[in-house]
Amino acid sequence: MRTISRFAAAIPILCLAVPALFAAPPASQKGTPGTLVIVFKDGHRQSFNLSEIERVEFPGSASAAVGTTPPNAPSRGRFLGKWECGDGSGGNFYITLEESGDATRSIGDVHGKWVYVEGEARVTWDDGAEDAIRKAGSRFQKSAYSAGKSFTDEPDNVTNARNTTPHPI
Repeated sequence: MRTISRFAAAIPILCLAVPALFAAPPASQKGTPGTLVIVFKDGHRQSFNLSEIERVEFPGSASAAVGTTPPNAPSRGRFLGKWECGDGSGGNFYITLEESGDATRSIGDVHGKWVYVEGEARVTWDDGAEDAIRKAGSRFQKSAYSAGKSFTDEPDNVTNARNTTPHPI
């Protein structure tokens, strides 16, 4: 009888404790505007202030695992190196893409930043122009966009592109 009464006394405590296990995290753990919250597989969370983040990268096999890039897409590493590209007027110039996300252009010695998006390298130059290096069949092409255009606009020119470094630098 004594055991039953102890069990009966514990029921209200269990009724309060069990829902707390399934409740949403406290507001202090939720993201606030201007933050990025990463939830790890073990359930712990980590918040980052967006003003402190330059970019988020998903390297090769990890990106396929989280579903951001199709498994058969060329990896980001394929774009690293020095690319010989047409300038749209019959000449050639070079675009160098570095692991750090930095890019240089031999025409005008311009600096830029590049990112791997949807299977292509997208370069935004400090002068406002943009270039995209994309797989086209068994080759690559460079699409050029003048300042004020975006990667979804019609390119100003499309030329062949060739990575001159057999192994990315």
